[in-house]
Amino acid sequence: MTRLPVQLWIGAALSTSLLAAVLISFLWTPYDVTTLNIAEKLKAPSASYLLGTDHFGRDLLSMLMEGGRISISVAVLAVGIGMGLGVPLGLMAAANRGSWLDEVIMRGNDLIFAFPSLVIAILITATFGPSATNAIIAIGIFNIPVFARVARGGALTIWTREFIMAAKVAGKGKIRISVEHILPNIANLLIVQGTIQFSLGILAEAGLSYVGLGAQPPTPSWGRMLADAQTMIYTTPRLAIAPGLAIVAMVLGLNLIGDGLRDLLDPRIRRARE
Repeated sequence: MTRLPVQLWIGAALSTSLLAAVLISFLWTPYDVTTLNIAEKLKAPSASYLLGTDHFGRDLLSMLMEGGRISISVAVLAVGIGMGLGVPLGLMAAANRGSWLDEVIMRGNDLIFAFPSLVIAILITATFGPSATNAIIAIGIFNIPVFARVARGGALTIWTREFIMAAKVAGKGKIRISVEHILPNIANLLIVQGTIQFSLGILAEAGLSYVGLGAQPPTPSWGRMLADAQTMIYTTPRLAIAPGLAIVAMVLGLNLIGDGLRDLLDPRIRRARE
């Protein structure tokens, strides 16, 4: 029986604990984060407020729980956009290697890579205004060439296999071969890359919200909480430490999961471990 890598266990423990808190927030939070209570502002951690309150009197634990909704949702949807559009483009480019279609797809990917997600977000929000939705679009667009390159690179190695030749002889077209034979054989690469892009999506959302291009008040997010806490970093550092640790723990956990999945799914690494 294959032994699961240690980093996979550690990453799963970090990520699932935070994810559980976020899921619980859909049903319950200690306090309503939309209610301001100035009389309770900047309260130290206590039995009533486990992590204390912010400068508006809002419970910091409740803010972290609800803030994770936006941060994680943006990352999930952005990765979904990137994978949903990038993988078909990568498969299409690999199936038509060396053709004009391959060149158009890959040069288009290079063009998107030339603009970081922050620049894309600025362009989008300058037109439509800052919001979590526009942050999803910006990060999702940046993820498209990432998955296209991974899918194309993995698919090119599969197209040279003997069973692909047999599929061609059997009369299967490029699209059918890509769906039935290529995609299942590169699924492990896409899963690992998806985990990594998920963690990067959380970082990107935090960065966009920090500069005011992501979630807008009163909607909480981890990046927005960091932005609100920056003026009190010396007087009340816990306001920045709490969301900062949440981001670090989630990103670290997802990266460890990605490393563990790579070790688990890559046959060469698995054979070396055995």
